[in-house]
Amino acid sequence: MEKKKEAVLLIKKKLDGKTFMTYKDIAGITGYHPKYILRLKKEIKEGTISIEHGNSNRRPVNAISEEERKYIISLYKRSNASIKKFCNFYGKRSYSCIYNILKKEGLLKETKQ
Repeated sequence: MEKKKEAVLLIKKKLDGKTFMTYKDIAGITGYHPKYILRLKKEIKEGTISIEHGNSNRRPVNAISEEERKYIISLYKRSNASIKKFCNFYGKRSYSCIYNILKKEGLLKETKQ
C-alpha cells in the first residue's frame, strides 16, 4: 500500500505542475509499470481512486463454514480410520483442508521421524 500512496502523491504533484518528473520516472521510483501509472492518473482525474483493495476484510467465498468444520471433527472422532482414508471417504474437501482442521483441534498424533 505504501508504494501506491507514494505513486498517487507523485502523480498529484505532476498534475499540479509541482514536479518535472515523467510518468516513466514515477514508474521507476515506485516499481509499477508505466501503464499502471497512467491508469492511476486517470482514476485520480475522475476521482475514483481507492488506496485500499476492494476485497479486504471480507471472508473468502470458498472458506469452510463453522457448521461443516464441526461436522468433520465429530465424524473423525467417531471413525477409527487414518486421515488419508478419512479424506477419501469425506471427499468434499481437500486433504490439506481436513488435515489443518484436525490438527488445530489436536486430533492428530504427532509422529517422530
